[in-house]
Amino acid sequence: MPQKQIFFWAVNLGLTYQFDQPNRFLYNAQLRIANRLVFSKWRDAFGGRMRAIVSGGATLQPRLAQVYNAAGIPVVEGYGITESSPVIAVNTFKSKQRKIGTVGPALKNVDVSISDVGEILVKGPNVMKGYYRNQEMTDKTIMDGWLHTGDVGLIDEDGMLKITGRVKEIFKTSMGKYISPVLLENKIKESPFFDQIIVLGENQKFAAAVIVPDFEHLKSWCTIKGINYTTNLEMIASKVVKDRFKKEIDCFNKQFGDTDKIKKFELIDHEWTIDSGEITANLKIKRRHIQKKYTEQIDRLFL
Repeated sequence: MPQKQIFFWAVNLGLTYQFDQPNRFLYNAQLRIANRLVFSKWRDAFGGRMRAIVSGGATLQPRLAQVYNAAGIPVVEGYGITESSPVIAVNTFKSKQRKIGTVGPALKNVDVSISDVGEILVKGPNVMKGYYRNQEMTDKTIMDGWLHTGDVGLIDEDGMLKITGRVKEIFKTSMGKYISPVLLENKIKESPFFDQIIVLGENQKFAAAVIVPDFEHLKSWCTIKGINYTTNLEMIASKVVKDRFKKEIDCFNKQFGDTDKIKKFELIDHEWTIDSGEITANLKIKRRHIQKKYTEQIDRLFL
């Protein structure tokens, strides 16, 4: 038991890690202890010579980046697409050029702009000349010298690029308000209770969600709370469990605007996998497939 407590103490310590924060003497002292007792063993598991982990292709949950960086396993998160050869922005090891929850600053010879609808536009020597023998597609993708990435994002106060979704994934409610579901999903998945989530609400009055719990975490929580169950279905049917997820959702709703608040949700009793068809090989959710597969649950949300 003491070893388990030490392990989770170290992980929880890592969850508050941020780059370039001065005047954290007590925290840094605790981090050195966690490093000696726990994190050094993680690095040994990687062979003891790990320099960095490069993350791209899909959004990395900030809590994972925090823990890995706290453990002395630097995670370098970047962004780009094939049409940009492919890097557009990336975190570096330099101060003020790295920030958890972002993909870092744009490369120094690359210009990044955000369109009126939030789309990331790119101009620079890394941008392709065009698609091979497809001028029509080229004209739709590169306009006035700017590459239209199809991704939605923002540039924060520190000049860091943050990816918040895809243009084609943005939906409009029946009230005429636009919602970027990926932005909400990535924020909510910062909670250890959530494994996967899809936010819905196109042509509806409000946003709702279908949720796959992190069953390992949830089972541990149920054990601590003395909640008895025999199956995942029985577990998520518990009022105590539902109330706990509502509490988590309510907490995140405080950070969202009125339009973006999640009003209702449904819990799913099994994980989404590549084999079962809900996620792609790079772990992105297949929205159309999920909406079709879980029509009954989704219809209940908007009754």
